[in-house]
Order: sequence, then C-alpha cells, then structure tokens
Amino acid sequence: MPTHYIWLFFAILTETLGTTALQASQQFTRLWPSVGVVIFYGMSFYFMAIALKFMPVGIVYAIWSGLGIVLIAGIGYVLFGQKLDLAAVLGLAMIIGGIVIIHLFSASSTH
Repeated sequence: MPTHYIWLFFAILTETLGTTALQASQQFTRLWPSVGVVIFYGMSFYFMAIALKFMPVGIVYAIWSGLGIVLIAGIGYVLFGQKLDLAAVLGLAMIIGGIVIIHLFSASSTH
C-alpha cells in the first residue's frame, strides 16, 4: 500500500474520532470531549496535508469526506442510537461505490 494512502487513512480515522468527540462534547459543554475535537481535527488536517503531497485535493477530499461520512454514520448508529432509514443506507452505499470507482478506475487518484 502506498504511503499516501496510509496518511489518508490516518486523516480519516482522526477526523472520525474528532466528529465523535464533537457529538460527545454536547455542544462544547463537556471539557475533555471538546479538547478531543480540537486535537483530532488538527491531527486530521495534518495527515491530510501529507496525503496532498501525493494526491490531488479533489480526490483526497472525496475519499476523506466520503469515508468519514460512512464511518460516522455507523458510529452514530452504534454509540449514539441514531437510526438510519433505507434512504440513508442506500445513500451511504452510493458514497462507498463512488469511492471504489475513484480508487479502481480513476487515473487522477495519484500524481
């Protein structure tokens, strides 16, 4: 696996942790989850910046945001009891499909 995908993976992971902390912060009324938001988002942007050395911004952002959306929807379902209806599940499946198409068929995924 190329190194830039590892950096992108860490960017996605820390963004997802930051968004989870954002929900847990209860609108920044809880100190430690609020601190986690700042730390995890900062780490995410740092890791994304490294991935941007090797990949175009549009592709990085599409993968980062798309997988972040899917992961946080799953975390919201499991940890916070947020329900997903059929339309939401289908939409999330389309996001995953779009990321797979970019990864498998786009010549733009690296430069």
